[in-house]
Amino acid sequence: MTAHQSLLPPGWKRPRGYANGVAVTGRMVFTAGVVGWDTEERFVAPDLAGQFRQILVNTLAILAEGGAGPEHIVRMTWYVTSRDEYLASLPAIGEAYRDLIGKNFPAMAVVEVVALVEAEARIEIETIAVVPDAG
Repeated sequence: MTAHQSLLPPGWKRPRGYANGVAVTGRMVFTAGVVGWDTEERFVAPDLAGQFRQILVNTLAILAEGGAGPEHIVRMTWYVTSRDEYLASLPAIGEAYRDLIGKNFPAMAVVEVVALVEAEARIEIETIAVVPDAG
């Protein structure tokens, strides 16, 4: 069940793969910046696309601890170390996103940064989910 509404002003072109804005009510669940390592804090892949898939797995595990699923995600901020690698990885990113998140398109931002604290990290993502109020 989801209780969020995508916000699209009249006349605006619908964004592809995200929403310009989202209106929600319910209990908020937040993740910290999540990177693409496993439970032993070992990176599962050297590339952005491989790390992205693991980030989604990690994010969904964290959200589940708060009673949220992929359908409850309303906001994501992605930090990438290379715009070029991000753009080249879009087909694999899209596939992983569809496999793990499905057709939920939250408000998103992608920001290129010089580096991340974890030297091997190519991408880090913060997520906000909202679990609808019961009833």
